[in-house]
Amino acid sequence: MHNEDTSTLGGTVQNSAALDAALEDVHRAGVPGLFAEVRDGGHVWRGAAGVADVETGRPVTAGMRHRVGSITKTFTAAAVLLQVESGRLDLDRPVREYLPDLVPGDAITVRMLVNHTSGLAEYLPYAYPSLRAFPDLANTSPQSIDDHRFTRFDPVELIKLGVAAPPASAPGSTPGLYSNTNYLLLCELLERVTGIAAEKVITRDVIERAGLRDTELPCGTEVDGPHSRLYECWFGMIDPPRDYSVYDMSWVGPSASLISTVSDLNRFYARLLAGEIVSRASLAEMQRTVPVISQEGKVIPYGLGLHPTETPGQQAFWGHGGTVWGGGALAMTRADGGRQLALAVNLQRWNTLDASGRPQPHPIDAALAAFQRLALYGG
Repeated sequence: MHNEDTSTLGGTVQNSAALDAALEDVHRAGVPGLFAEVRDGGHVWRGAAGVADVETGRPVTAGMRHRVGSITKTFTAAAVLLQVESGRLDLDRPVREYLPDLVPGDAITVRMLVNHTSGLAEYLPYAYPSLRAFPDLANTSPQSIDDHRFTRFDPVELIKLGVAAPPASAPGSTPGLYSNTNYLLLCELLERVTGIAAEKVITRDVIERAGLRDTELPCGTEVDGPHSRLYECWFGMIDPPRDYSVYDMSWVGPSASLISTVSDLNRFYARLLAGEIVSRASLAEMQRTVPVISQEGKVIPYGLGLHPTETPGQQAFWGHGGTVWGGGALAMTRADGGRQLALAVNLQRWNTLDASGRPQPHPIDAALAAFQRLALYGG
């Protein structure tokens, strides 16, 4: 365990010793390495536990860069809202008006893409044949994850897979279905209305506006700078877990390929919720939620690239989680900006399946939940 307490006010985050212990508990439960930053007003706690490389024993540090998966969607949504503010996009106009070659009919609006109520299917099981049975996990295999390590996917081809697949529901109906197809379409939309690649639009309008120095949408297959290896289990079917830190991220593109740090994530969400990235009116749109079925099969409230925590008796935190092959991250900021958590882990899908094919509880789940409770609510 190594931690760092810093503060602009000369103090430290309350419960910093408890945070150290709770982070170490997650490592002991089975995550090779994880690191986090908690901000409470002007006080900052950073901690790291475990290793970045199980073979060499190289330790993780709180300043490492990390693939943060679908946390990228908040950045993409913010870029879309800025185009709405400029008048180039309208949330409630049909997507077909902007992308007539990709989305048939007038039923699907821009808003439905951003809040996952378009009804469009997830393309991933079609692009990765060994995952075709998803969410029937017992009849999947991780073979495609290996096969596509260096595949350069065309985003339009991925979109076409999702659009051609049987729809999950009627456009606009709830609960919606969380689908990467929606966000790849948003990236195409950004490119169509600006004439600039989505990666460059998001970088210029969101990453640079937020003043993030260690955040980027990658071009190559590697994570530049200090980083951890990323270990994928695929529900016990990869044993021992395999490192996928080197990977072509075109399978998700600018909808989930962001590389960042826990400090940059906290800085971004603080500025977003303070109305410093999009306007206050746009932020209010982002915080209008509808029920959406997550990739884990749970119904969650989801806004425009943001979702809130739901803890009775506690003020809401807003943010997003994300996973890639082997890596996971979570960033949540209290509605008033007063407390923040950003967390990164280097193991994914650690739950094995029971006889009925459902993921079994694992000690990591309880340890992570305990750490998150402590980090967000102080107890």
